[in-house]
Amino acid sequence: MTKFVTNFYTSFSMKKSVLGFFLILFSFSAGCQVKSGYDISLIVSGLKDSTIFLAYHYGDKQYLRDSTVLDNNGHGIFKGAENLPQGIYMVVLPGEKYFEILISDDQQFIITCSYSDFFNTLKFVGSDENSYFVQYQKKWGAMQQQATGIGRRIQMNKQNSDSLKILAQKQKLKEQEMKAYLNEVISENDHNLLSVLVKSMLPITVPEFTIPAGTNNPDSVKWVMKYNYNQDHFFDNIDFTDERLLRTPLLYARLDAFFTNVVLQSADSIDKEIDKVIQKCQGHYKMFQFVSVYLFNHFRESEIMGHDAVMVKLADDIYLSGKADWVSKEFKDDLRKQVELLRHNLIGMKAENLVMDSYKGIFVSLYDIEKPFTILYFWEPNCGHCQEATPKLKAYYDKAKNNGIEIFAVCTTSNKPAWTKYIEDNGLTWINGWDPERSTHFDYFYNVQSTPMTYILDRNKKIIAKKISIEDIPLFIENYRKYFK
Repeated sequence: MTKFVTNFYTSFSMKKSVLGFFLILFSFSAGCQVKSGYDISLIVSGLKDSTIFLAYHYGDKQYLRDSTVLDNNGHGIFKGAENLPQGIYMVVLPGEKYFEILISDDQQFIITCSYSDFFNTLKFVGSDENSYFVQYQKKWGAMQQQATGIGRRIQMNKQNSDSLKILAQKQKLKEQEMKAYLNEVISENDHNLLSVLVKSMLPITVPEFTIPAGTNNPDSVKWVMKYNYNQDHFFDNIDFTDERLLRTPLLYARLDAFFTNVVLQSADSIDKEIDKVIQKCQGHYKMFQFVSVYLFNHFRESEIMGHDAVMVKLADDIYLSGKADWVSKEFKDDLRKQVELLRHNLIGMKAENLVMDSYKGIFVSLYDIEKPFTILYFWEPNCGHCQEATPKLKAYYDKAKNNGIEIFAVCTTSNKPAWTKYIEDNGLTWINGWDPERSTHFDYFYNVQSTPMTYILDRNKKIIAKKISIEDIPLFIENYRKYFK
């Protein structure tokens, strides 16, 4: 629960944080006659002849929707014949100032504030939800400040066990008070947009598990049980059928937190959770589209080794299967080519055998290597990065070659004189493969689009690492020996 209070505090920033979660909690306007279109009047004292923008959240970005120019009295109007899609919007003032409002069913109201102190003077006429929003921020802000004060005192009294005990109790009571208040807001605004937003931000309450007496490592067992519960129930408070969440930073933030910090970063673990989340969106096209795009971009751009396998899964299941009708034929054709270059070299797959000529003038086979680890190294003698990496790899090989390490190096150019000269000048005694015609199709099977490129294979030629830097090879192999022996 400590993290619950800390996260809520750090996310609150009216002046600076565009993604501040707790700038979104408003009150639902009930009993008003709902009209079509939007008509939002704005009166900003102390400001005139200035352009004001209306923007909205979508994922982790913000987009402009409308603008108005204030007259000499500081008055302007955002107006449109069609209703705005519901969600969190931003009124952006000059000087990088802004405040957020909730757009729900009733989109006819008046906003007044002072430019010099817009937060403390912000008032709404005809929008109870936004009036409640202002009240909420002030109360919640005060609670956060109190919680943060306790947290600071805990940090300052780490060496004082008696003080820590007292402060820990205070912190627990404050957390309970804050959570009770949020649940009160949810209860009082049942099923309206405010309730949906507040509930979306509530952390999951993990139960206390009872570990049977005599269990080995009971603390570790309890930790695993709590971890699994949190992972299985992480999205319990997110309604994947409510498209209003699309125009808030909440859905994106929860997805990002889950797939970055909660799920184990192995392709198998991620794939299982992707299937669960996608299932929650079934029958809700816009939600399915949003979640699919987030997942695809997240794992396509990831630099974590093995995440390319997740991208291949998403491509096959969604983009190349015809479900992603929002992308063009050109996009799918290009994606299909990218995916084909990844299919044969994913972590956990058996590497394609390479049989080719060598520096010694005899044919060599990758599969003939019997050592526990094979480093497959694609390089060029005149490549600038290779000229930095190759000497480092040689230094490691000289120390490790008698400890179960072999290197199968493949030159990717057809300049044989340069290749042989570099080998001789630098004393490269590992296996030096030569296939200038690329008859083995090493570039296809190993997706060699740049050099240097490195793979690590186990004794059975299963790919256990790829695109790993030379500097990281020693520690990787050391850890692999330790944990996967």
